[in-house]
Amino acid sequence: METATETERKYDVPAGFVLPPFEGAAGVRGLGDAETHELDATYFDTDDLRLARNKRTLRRRTGGGDAGWHLKTPAGASSRTEHRVPLTDGDEVPAALVAEVRTIVRSRPLRAVARLRTHRVETPLRDEQGRTLALVAQDRVGAETDAGEQRWEELEVELVEGGPEVLDAVEGLLLAAGATAAAGPSKLARALGDRLAAPQRRPRKINPVLRYAREQREAVEEQDSAVRAGDAEAIHKMRVATRRLRSSLKTFKASFDPQRAAALSDELKWLATCLGDVRDGQVLEGKLLSGTTDFPEVTEGIRAHLDAQVARGRVTLTEALDSDRYLAMLDAMDALVDDPEPDDPGALRRARRALRRADRLLDEATADGVDAELHDARKAYKRARYAVEVFAPSAGKAGKRLVKALTELQDVLGAHQDSVVAREVLREVAGSAPDAFGYGVLWARQELVGEQTRAELPPVIAASRAAKLRSWLG
Repeated sequence: METATETERKYDVPAGFVLPPFEGAAGVRGLGDAETHELDATYFDTDDLRLARNKRTLRRRTGGGDAGWHLKTPAGASSRTEHRVPLTDGDEVPAALVAEVRTIVRSRPLRAVARLRTHRVETPLRDEQGRTLALVAQDRVGAETDAGEQRWEELEVELVEGGPEVLDAVEGLLLAAGATAAAGPSKLARALGDRLAAPQRRPRKINPVLRYAREQREAVEEQDSAVRAGDAEAIHKMRVATRRLRSSLKTFKASFDPQRAAALSDELKWLATCLGDVRDGQVLEGKLLSGTTDFPEVTEGIRAHLDAQVARGRVTLTEALDSDRYLAMLDAMDALVDDPEPDDPGALRRARRALRRADRLLDEATADGVDAELHDARKAYKRARYAVEVFAPSAGKAGKRLVKALTELQDVLGAHQDSVVAREVLREVAGSAPDAFGYGVLWARQELVGEQTRAELPPVIAASRAAKLRSWLG
């Protein structure tokens, strides 16, 4: 599968629209020879148009210079990423493209929802060196859907080697000549018409807990493709989203159906564990290998151990994302956050209670000096920070500063826990090493990190408990 980013603007034009002269517009010095193409595209979607509603188009097209299967996904205001697969016989969507939209369509079948036949006249805009800055495509479109047939004319301007100033200059000329900005985002959207119209809903007060839960649901779905590709940052973001949502289900129990929440919490924990099996090894490898230059045999041993851990984790994670269980979890997320319980008037109080509990656990841990207790306090602060994040936007600067202070405190606690885990890994790997001296040196260094992070705690604790940051919690 190939990918490319296309940047274009679309315009509605009256029948028989004549292109204005473009010479002099942002470096345009002339026009290349126009080419004519007959394009025939069949668009695929679910019966409830889940792809189109999520601003995706999936088609099989013949004709033109890029015949094949195309999946277009959003990539900015005027840009889209196009995933391309060579043309195949028949209407079975290639597996590579199905995988790209699996989190959206779930187990729903894809079928042909529209056929568009386009007569296209494509004119290149060239600079004085002969480079093609943009392509202007004049399209006469005939669309067939279950609702009937439509015909219209439109125009597209797509960047090739030019910059955004070319689009701006050309747009000014087109609008002056009688074109108007396209009423819809795509030909398919225009063909489907009222089927894509959003249902009218009565405005209601925003429930911050529900808003936050929906943001996490969307984050899980958005990261799916990059996680499958092995992107470390995407794995981290998806894991954080699962943790935030699971934490919200626990902290704000009254905001969700209890049975659905309990079942989804278990599934989120399962997914977070699969993500952690990859992510934890990646993070730990970076921390440990940065201090092993003096001991190449130790470097080799640690890398082999953690690479094997990450490789096993990737297999498990891929199997999880390809499973029906994962799709069922996504459906469960939708059911929970799209059909919530009534607003919980005590939600802010629950966030305050979560923060106070974390404070208490940390005070006990620092007094006892027990690593396991510090780890428990770290988890409690993570849950408290997620709870505070729900309401922080409405608290202004104080809310943002409290989230920042809690994040810094959690980072110190996290660095301490990383040193604990690192020592455990070093002990494990050293057990089978012929010479454990290097591992012992690294173990001592990680013990020092643990001591240093303990010493860093008092100021970040004090900062997180500043009254001016917490007063809005009540």
